[in-house]
Amino acid sequence: MAHANSSATVMDVRTLPGGAGGVLRGAAVVGLLGVAVGVVFGVLDGWTVFFRSYLLNFSFVLSLALGALFFVMLQHLTRAGWSVSVRRLAELIMNTMPVLAVLAIPLAVPVLLHMEGVYEWANAEHVSKDALLQHKATYLNAPFFIIRMIVYFASFVLLARFFFRTSVAQDQSGDVALTRKMERVSAWGMLVYAMTVTFFSFDALMSLNPHWFSTIFGVYYFSGSVVAFFALLAVVVYWVQRAGLLTRSITTEHYHDIGKLAFGFVVFWAYIAFSQYLLIWYANIPEETVWYRPRQGDTWWIGVSLVLLFGHFVAPFLLFMSRYPKRRVGTLMLFGLWLLAMHWLDLYYLVMPRPMGAESPTSPLHVSDFALLVGLGGLFVCAMVRPMGRVSLLPERDPRLHEALSFTNV
Repeated sequence: MAHANSSATVMDVRTLPGGAGGVLRGAAVVGLLGVAVGVVFGVLDGWTVFFRSYLLNFSFVLSLALGALFFVMLQHLTRAGWSVSVRRLAELIMNTMPVLAVLAIPLAVPVLLHMEGVYEWANAEHVSKDALLQHKATYLNAPFFIIRMIVYFASFVLLARFFFRTSVAQDQSGDVALTRKMERVSAWGMLVYAMTVTFFSFDALMSLNPHWFSTIFGVYYFSGSVVAFFALLAVVVYWVQRAGLLTRSITTEHYHDIGKLAFGFVVFWAYIAFSQYLLIWYANIPEETVWYRPRQGDTWWIGVSLVLLFGHFVAPFLLFMSRYPKRRVGTLMLFGLWLLAMHWLDLYYLVMPRPMGAESPTSPLHVSDFALLVGLGGLFVCAMVRPMGRVSLLPERDPRLHEALSFTNV
């Protein structure tokens, strides 16, 4: 069986024919145009609107790479065999991290320019009138914020580059010791990941409302990131197979497992979101309920909340509970696109409402929200496909590849 599958793999197409030039140029042009349009509307609508839109869309594309990094480390940590066929695609998504680290630099601008419309705690005059912000100033201040961001992105980049380069190196050498090395690094890497992702979400997203805190917020961002990654993986698998790549190495059994993991993390996301809401509602403490009041204070945000309830949980739960849609790559791809849209809406729900008492923009939606989604999304795709023309889309000499090729769900 293993021999037969190995022969099938040799016949499989594993690199983009002619390189990634066409997709790369298209994504780069779309990305740069999107960012340019976002900047133009930043001038028209105000820089506070622009940087909120930038944070929203940067958190979105970053979450895709963070979900991929988690998946890759988890497969090594558990010594999983089934996932080897799709692991290189996850590694390519994760390998966007150096570009994302560069794209994170604008996050420091509203902090350095003391833009209280983005981060209240960055404005010294505002802090001087607020006893709670003065109490938190040891942690929430510009130099320490930037230092922490450097530490987070240095950790993300080092981990992502290590796993990508080691995996690609094994394509040439076939050295089993490299697999053992990745397993060892994934053990402590997962701990570093847990700490850095949690504190990134505290600093970049939760501190938008510095009077509010939730110890579960980091897990909330993490759960959404993993849902978004599996959604993107389903879309990428569909795309590469439509291009005639990996048609023998990725089978219905792999679609099924991607669907099961996406479904599982949809439920986990709902559990975390409901847990946070229930505990705050039950305790009814003003410094905690203050976060939900703008989100339940007008028709627009109540509508967004209901769309998230039914679109991010109820509909996917009912439609993908069955085995059938998970084993069809077309329906799985549509499921992925829908979940990506819901994940963006979830981050919009986290980022856009202003704290209680703060001045809100006249419109809850802006052109820059969508322009920067296209812009940062295009640059993300550009970074993802760039290595596809020169590395195999399959870990060709991974010692567990035969397990992936002969994998069958019970």
